[in-house]
Amino acid sequence: MSAEQSDEELLAAHVAGDPHAFSELVYRHRDRLWAVALRTMGDSHEAEDALQDALISAFRRAEQFRGEAKVTTWLHRIVVNACLDRIRRRTARPTSPLPEHDAVDSGLQPADDHIEQRETQMLIAEALAELPQDQRQAVMLVDIEGWSIQDAARMLNCPTGTVKSRCSRGRAKLAKRLGDLRNPQSRPPVQRPEGGLS
Repeated sequence: MSAEQSDEELLAAHVAGDPHAFSELVYRHRDRLWAVALRTMGDSHEAEDALQDALISAFRRAEQFRGEAKVTTWLHRIVVNACLDRIRRRTARPTSPLPEHDAVDSGLQPADDHIEQRETQMLIAEALAELPQDQRQAVMLVDIEGWSIQDAARMLNCPTGTVKSRCSRGRAKLAKRLGDLRNPQSRPPVQRPEGGLS
């Protein structure tokens, strides 16, 4: 019976106490929601955690759904916000794992390349986290996840012109903040502590 219900009916059934309705809803859209989390986070472990956070949030907040957008749009927005929350938390206390000795020794990825790649990822995540939420959401959807302006407008429940404006302002701020990435010579070199780790 649940397979014949619409997304909206399943969500309403979940709010009314049906113990299977939310599972059916997640089962229907799991591939799309996973793809959104993976594209946003760029790392499968982080994407798993973000998606779990999002589904817990959607499960608890289902009664807040007002039907102004599709259920899939509502779920998508919750996943994107959960990803952005994880990025913000990660940039507040950035950590960079030590490279694996085997990978470095075998020449698969030089240690300097690994460190530089992690530093670049952290700089981009920090810059995104500093954008106002409306601009960050628009940039994430259009520039990072590859949705069209029209799709992003539907997801954010606003006119296409608003999405274009938010993207434009967000991109300008990111370009200013991340200008050094295009011109690495202008970046001050990372100071290595003398004497190694103490």
